[in-house]
Amino acid sequence: MIEDLELVLDAKAVLGEGPCWDFRNNILYWVDIEGKKVHMYNHISGEHKQVQLEREVSAVIPCITKDTEFIVTLDNGFHLLNIETEQLKFIGDPERDLKQNRFNDGKCDAYGRLWAGTMCRDGKTKDAALYCLDNEGKWTEKISHLSISNGMAWTSDNEYLYHIDTPAQTVTRYEYDLETGKLGKAKQIIDFSEEEGFPDGMTIDSEGMLWIAHYGGGRVSRWNPESGEKLSEICLPVPNVTSCTFGGEKLNELYITTARSGLDDEELKKYPQSGGLYKIKLHIQGVKTYLYQN
Repeated sequence: MIEDLELVLDAKAVLGEGPCWDFRNNILYWVDIEGKKVHMYNHISGEHKQVQLEREVSAVIPCITKDTEFIVTLDNGFHLLNIETEQLKFIGDPERDLKQNRFNDGKCDAYGRLWAGTMCRDGKTKDAALYCLDNEGKWTEKISHLSISNGMAWTSDNEYLYHIDTPAQTVTRYEYDLETGKLGKAKQIIDFSEEEGFPDGMTIDSEGMLWIAHYGGGRVSRWNPESGEKLSEICLPVPNVTSCTFGGEKLNELYITTARSGLDDEELKKYPQSGGLYKIKLHIQGVKTYLYQN
């Protein structure tokens, strides 16, 4: 499988993250958190564009209503970004008093609400949380006492939400009510403590299996959430693998983001493609990315 892995962009991202596939126009959006950039890669033409921001950006998701408008999470909260004018419209910051935190991973549910978590920069303090921003721009705290809120995915029937708190080395499944956005009983379903690296970003395929990026572990692994069993893995030529999502016209191409952050000069010489965007074609399909409904 490693022979099929393709370096799509040698982007040299400091902290590549948050890949989001827009099925309407075959464009992959992703971010460089520490480089403060939004990236746009056209699957058909190969065109690559970037928007340079002034603050760290951790998630970018297209809005359903306007082609040029995106919901983004910056280190100071929720914003709307016009991708053409590069103008930002501030929505709000639920953690304006927690200067040691910043936003991290974010995704939309089937109702077009944004779920986005924060992280403590020291990776240890449990002052981070997971929030839900509804279609009217109002947010609610959903999970508290997290260290690094990370990957998320929903089951196809929307009965469950899967969520990663990276330092805990576990994937937790929450009962989920799509109508209200309420979370129910929680259960730890995957133990990552014996794996290479730490669990980072996550996506789900059409068979209900979870794909998890290993930060510091140089791979993406596929898991059965019912049994907690690891089914397979894809190794990459770089250590810091951050996230993944399915794209392509048939949703059978797994796009993988990586990072240079945390690597010293010697390690960067050894892994020069760190920070690149990778792709691998699979015999498994993903599911459509939900867009933000405002």
